[in-house]
Amino acid sequence: MRTTHTAQEPDGLGKIEGERTAFAPSSSHSAKEAAEVFEEQAEQDELAEPRHSLTDDLFALLDDGKTYFEAELAFQKSRTSFVANRAKMAVAYGAAAFGILHLALIAVTVGIVIALAPLVGPWIATLIVGGVLIALGIVCVRMLKGKIDDIRAAFKGDE
Repeated sequence: MRTTHTAQEPDGLGKIEGERTAFAPSSSHSAKEAAEVFEEQAEQDELAEPRHSLTDDLFALLDDGKTYFEAELAFQKSRTSFVANRAKMAVAYGAAAFGILHLALIAVTVGIVIALAPLVGPWIATLIVGGVLIALGIVCVRMLKGKIDDIRAAFKGDE
């Protein structure tokens, strides 16, 4: 830092460029007095401007790491919850599709047996019942596929 002197400073009071002021020794002051003045100013600077130490930086890094870990843990928990929900619904749709398709096969089987007897009326009834149940089974299988695709998308990009 440089000390600037002006003619209006009769007591040797000079301004240090920046925000601080200090006594600037004139030629009439001794070197010892000047050293004392600058030491006092240095002590005041140390009290006014706290400096960061390496340990402070390490603690800040540790806190940042802890914050990152907590955020990552929360993200993974929410993703796990999402996947569990989708898996639960996928199992439900899968069970529904299996049950409906099973009923369709039973209806077709029973309808074929009944249709063989009189050979005219029971066939149409069997085709209607079997067709509707098969259509419902296909809808459930498509819904199952959608839920499985959601589960795959949740884990895509982790590789």
